[in-house]
Amino acid sequence: MFGKIKTYQNKIIQEARVFQDVRALGIVMFLVIALLISWSGVKVIETNYRLQKEIARMQQETEVRRLENRNLALENQYFETDEYLELEARKNFGLAAPGETVLVVPKIVALKNVTIKDEADVSRTTQNKNQPKWQQNITAWFDFLLHKNSND
Repeated sequence: MFGKIKTYQNKIIQEARVFQDVRALGIVMFLVIALLISWSGVKVIETNYRLQKEIARMQQETEVRRLENRNLALENQYFETDEYLELEARKNFGLAAPGETVLVVPKIVALKNVTIKDEADVSRTTQNKNQPKWQQNITAWFDFLLHKNSND
């Protein structure tokens, strides 16, 4: 038993002597340096990839901002046109172009064909809110198909 331990110990000592050789130490140092350089290269590649993604994101945001600015410029140009001024004058002031006749419709006539919800409709809508979503959907489809909520 002690013989085996001695041979094992001698074997370890002989293998350790290999590291006393300058060539072996040179190879080990070369491997360590190569590993460190490789690790550094991987870190640089990862950093470049992350920065490239950030640049791409910023370029996209810049392009979106440029398009928004272009849309606003076009909108401003539209606001300066005569067509826009005419439409706004018609809508806000009731004005008309030369040769056109403005018809003033009384409120009663304008609201004649408009249906106003009565209390039954209001109670039905509050009742629908208490129903589950699928039941509200079925009720809405039946009302649509049977023209119950039609305004025409």
